[in-house]
Amino acid sequence: MLFGRILGSAVCTLKYRDLDGLKLLTVQPLNKRLEPVGRVQVAADVVHAGPGDLVVMVRAREASLALPGVKFVPIDLACVGVVDELEVRRGDWQLTLLPGRTSFT
Repeated sequence: MLFGRILGSAVCTLKYRDLDGLKLLTVQPLNKRLEPVGRVQVAADVVHAGPGDLVVMVRAREASLALPGVKFVPIDLACVGVVDELEVRRGDWQLTLLPGRTSFT
């Protein structure tokens, strides 16, 4: 599982027919300290995330399994959760993301 920050949406005028109606988002992958890592990617949205949300993502086969309906679709990355609260403790390093308000709270 990976963390990512939603930057916006991606619009495709032509895409695989089983992806019709599926929302695509642009996501910045993050490391364990919530710092940007790598390039911005496009992910399928299963949880109705929005810009600025911290999300949990899955890759590869698990991404297509997360989609409703047809399971054999060409998807490599999917947002499967919106993070409401996060606490990480590792040795002398600690990160706490306090509970916030999302459209689901």
